[in-house]
Parts: sequence; structure tokens; C-alpha cells
Amino acid sequence: MRAYEIVSDGGVEALALNSRPTPQPGPGEILVRMRASAINYRDLSTILDPAARGIPYPRIPNSDGAGEVVEVGAGVTRFAAGDRVAGCFFQNWSDGRISTTAMASALGGPVDGVLAEEVVFSAQGAVHLPPQLSFEEGATLPCAGLTAWNCLIEQGGLTAGKTALFLGTGGVSIFGLQIAKMIGARAIITSSSDAKLARAASLGADEMINYRQTPDWQARVLELTAGVGVDVTIETGGGGTLEKTIEATRVGGTVSLIGVLTAGAINPSNVMRKSIRLQGVYVGNRRMFEEMNAALSLNQVTPVIDQLFAFDDARSAYQVMREASHFGKLVVTI
Repeated sequence: MRAYEIVSDGGVEALALNSRPTPQPGPGEILVRMRASAINYRDLSTILDPAARGIPYPRIPNSDGAGEVVEVGAGVTRFAAGDRVAGCFFQNWSDGRISTTAMASALGGPVDGVLAEEVVFSAQGAVHLPPQLSFEEGATLPCAGLTAWNCLIEQGGLTAGKTALFLGTGGVSIFGLQIAKMIGARAIITSSSDAKLARAASLGADEMINYRQTPDWQARVLELTAGVGVDVTIETGGGGTLEKTIEATRVGGTVSLIGVLTAGAINPSNVMRKSIRLQGVYVGNRRMFEEMNAALSLNQVTPVIDQLFAFDDARSAYQVMREASHFGKLVVTI
């Protein structure tokens, strides 16, 4: 079978498409014929600077993928040949709080990822795809979809009538927007592109803010919430936007920190003063994944895919990710 491999620190162009022996499932494992793999910013960062993450060579990149079960190992009862599945970002985190053991099982980092024709998953590290989704749509769920769900539902306690704030229109933010509208919450979203904001409006966004036209966008958020602030924010920017995010979030609200795209100093006194819950979120566990999939199926929610790329052209997907021009997800078909 063929697989992309990180073989040096040479970046995207140095990704090698090599042949490997087809893996075989051991006890408690399943062999999956991969059909699609979605790209996350974390995947690009890993390829650009593998040394910073302690990545040994060769390493198959990408955490997110979907396909069909080809073979099951001894003792597997959760799946059968022919089942449509997605792998879990963490192969060893079924429920409960995250741990160092779980983090050591992250696909496309500590262990080989899914940008390959065939992959072995732990049977405890995979879920059934929602029946209404294609393989390409299902491949977007393991990281971006589940991160948004964890931020809003598990950590943020978002419910109907509450308000959530989303920074930018990348995969997590757009999933968050869809989840917020699915449960009847109010959604405010930012972008530097009016065209992207118009697309967000078509997905149900209640208020849109162009942060280039409105640099003090946090003041606009407060204005839109009668001076109170939002209940939950998904913070994708990091230090460069966190001060404004805290200001835009209500007293006692939740800021889920998932990104570090911009640098900047953080003043902890503002977190204390407003009793903000500042929560680092690193994807989620399998139980959350299954609950999210049930909700997506019940509400017939379809992930937003910006572009599809052929397997032989996978490097182009990372280049588009680096340009940050996409809306929603970028997916490689396999």
C-alpha cells in the first residue's frame, strides 16, 4: 500500500509518497481501507517542524480519516468487515479526562497517522460514521468537529438561547457555528473577508464582524450582547487575540483555547476579574465523538468542505492550508 511519509524537516514539498507493507490487525484492532483524510493546521505544523514535536522519521502525517473496515483482529466485536468508520484522534482515550497516556496515542504525531491507503486502528479508537455522511464528510469529524463539540457542549455548557463567539472561518469555527445553530444558540463570527462572512450567514450566523474593518471587534461583541458578553468563545488565535476574547466574554463565561496562531502577552488579572473559565481543549474522547455523531445524524448536519484533493496531489492541500484562504475543511480523497 502507499502512504505519505515525513522523512525530513524539508516541509511540504519533502513529503514522500512511498510503498509500505499492508499492515495487519492484531488482537483488538481493525484494518481500514482509507477513503478520505482531512487536513488540520496541526498536520501542517507537524510537517513544517517535525523536530519541535519530537517526530521520528519516517512518520505518516494526518490525524483525521475515514474508510471501510477490511478485516478485524481477534476479540473485536464493535466492528465487522464493510463497516464505515472514522478513526479517533486519540487511539487510547475512550472516556474521562485526558491523560498523558491518551496524548501519547495521537494519530499523525506520536504514532503514524492516516494519510495512507490502509491503516490499522484500535477497535476502541474508531467510531461508526453517521449514515448520511460521505467518507469525505466523515473524515472532517475526528479533530475539527470533535474539538468544536467539546468546546461548546462538554466544556462550555452551551444551550439554546445562549451566545457563542467564533474567531475566523476555519474548520473548528465553522463546525462550532453549525453545532451552535443545531442546538438553538446564538452565533457571532469574525473574519477579515466579507465573502466568508456572507457564507457564514448562509449557515445561520446571527452576527458577523469583519475584524479588519472593526479592529476593536470585542467592543462590537459587547454592543451586540447589550454589554454582557458571550457565554462561550472558541479561541483559535492565541495570545494575539486572547485579551480581546476575554473582554468579549461575559463574567463567569468560558473561553476554550484551542489555537496559538498569533503571539502576544496575556494578562491573567482579566481572567480573574471576570471569573472567566479559561480552558485548554485538545480534541476529545470517543464517548464525546459518538454523542456528537448521534446529534449530527438526528439533525442531518453536513460538514462544510471547501476543496477536495486527489491522493497524488495531497501536498497541494497543505499549501492551501498555509494560505488560510479556505472556508471550512480541506479533504484528500484516497
